[in-house]
Amino acid sequence: MGVEIERKFLVIGDGWRALGTGVLYRQGYLVASPRCSVRVRVVGEQGFITIKGATQGVSRSEFEYVIPLRDATELLDTLCQRPLIEKIRYRIPQDGVVWEVDEFLGENAGLIVAEVELTDPEQPLLLPEWIGSEVSADPRYFNVNLAQRPFREWGNTL
Repeated sequence: MGVEIERKFLVIGDGWRALGTGVLYRQGYLVASPRCSVRVRVVGEQGFITIKGATQGVSRSEFEYVIPLRDATELLDTLCQRPLIEKIRYRIPQDGVVWEVDEFLGENAGLIVAEVELTDPEQPLLLPEWIGSEVSADPRYFNVNLAQRPFREWGNTL
């Protein structure tokens, strides 16, 4: 079984922008429940399907598989819930980990979140200067929830 251990943070300032190159991600959900989610994603010219279990602290089960780009695109266009999640992801290696900074577009424009995958929930982590508040435990920031209640609908509740 695959396990994802991930922490999420809000991003402050623009100090991160020059540290990585962005890639467009389009993703949508076939299933979005508290027990599990099934996501379809297109990254560049590659398609993926991912099954994730319920989050327990900062961990959850995760199974991801490459699928044909044509299939992924058709699933996104015809079967996935709306709105789709669109974002530009920047991968930034720093202090032994890789930060993934997601600059959201569309219905989630204005939201920038950094996440980092760890090998252990208690792994020590040096936070770059552009990292703000931790939101790992706030389900509003889970992509599956951003597809159901986009950031633009939140008002001033950050």
